[in-house]
Amino acid sequence: MTKAFYPGSFDPVTYGHIDIIKRAAKLFDTLDVGVLNNSEKLPLFSVEERVKMLERICEDIPNVHVLSYSGLLAEYTLKSGTDVIIRGLRAVTDFEYELQMSQTNRKLNPGVDTIFLTTSLEYAYLSSSIVREVAYYGGDVSNFVPEFVAETIYKKFSGKN
Repeated sequence: MTKAFYPGSFDPVTYGHIDIIKRAAKLFDTLDVGVLNNSEKLPLFSVEERVKMLERICEDIPNVHVLSYSGLLAEYTLKSGTDVIIRGLRAVTDFEYELQMSQTNRKLNPGVDTIFLTTSLEYAYLSSSIVREVAYYGGDVSNFVPEFVAETIYKKFSGKN
């Protein structure tokens, strides 16, 4: 069985993330989607909220499991027996950073490979930070995230702007 891990902050989860999750789930026996618990960042949503959103989105994909993790990705993959790290690429600008991370992870855990999936063209421009900014200023994010995620974002921003 091949086990893959798709890490990210998912703050919030977007249609671009969902695209990568669905496509990766078809390629591997098991796909763990890992929400990074990074104490250095001030996220819009707590780790628990992000995990719950992803669980709802992935509930109909039987080989996908959602969890949270912290620390080095290479250490997590070593402990969990992960074979492959999944990373999404939106544009060429993502590649240089992701390549460096891939090589570092491989050095720290020689048993793990990274596979890059290019985001579907319709989501190539999309990022969580863009969604947060549009929502903060009251813009419509319904084309970027599922409806329940949009409602949750608007609740977070209500009264802030």
